[in-house]
Amino acid sequence: MLAVEERLKVLFVAGLDGDAGCYRQFLDDLSGYLRGLLRKRLYHLQDHIEDIVQETLLAVHNGRHTYRADQPLTAWVHAIARYKLMDFFRARARNEALNDPLDDYLEIFASSDIEPADAKRDIGKLLELLPERQRLPIVHVKLEGLSVTQTAQLTGLSESAVKIGVHRGLKALAAKIRGAS
Repeated sequence: MLAVEERLKVLFVAGLDGDAGCYRQFLDDLSGYLRGLLRKRLYHLQDHIEDIVQETLLAVHNGRHTYRADQPLTAWVHAIARYKLMDFFRARARNEALNDPLDDYLEIFASSDIEPADAKRDIGKLLELLPERQRLPIVHVKLEGLSVTQTAQLTGLSESAVKIGVHRGLKALAAKIRGAS
């Protein structure tokens, strides 16, 4: 391992100093090193190894200015390869989730259009239970999307009163929903 570290480091540093031949040799040697490393870890995903090697080589090339010569090169490369491997597994998990058959979840798509109207009516009833100094800030800031400043100008309350009204109103609504009022 020490011989590999030394060889790769000599080639890499020479490449950083402008020796294109050494840099090309570094990339060739590193790609072989990475393939061997990944084959051991991804024996069940052999078809994807080359993609991960290429992604890692690209990341090494793009991040070559971040390498510190007083640190082991292979440790730096291993960190980059580990991140590329995690990116691969995340993407694979997302793709597998996207390929799940939707037949098992058809009841989700059969929801009623009445539910949003019911929710809006329920929120309206809950808001009616609040005093105006709490209800108006919640309606304008949280439901209509106005800023605190705009709400203060619209209601005649100070900006602090608007913020306090939103906070206390939401706290009161949460208590009413939990049945603690």
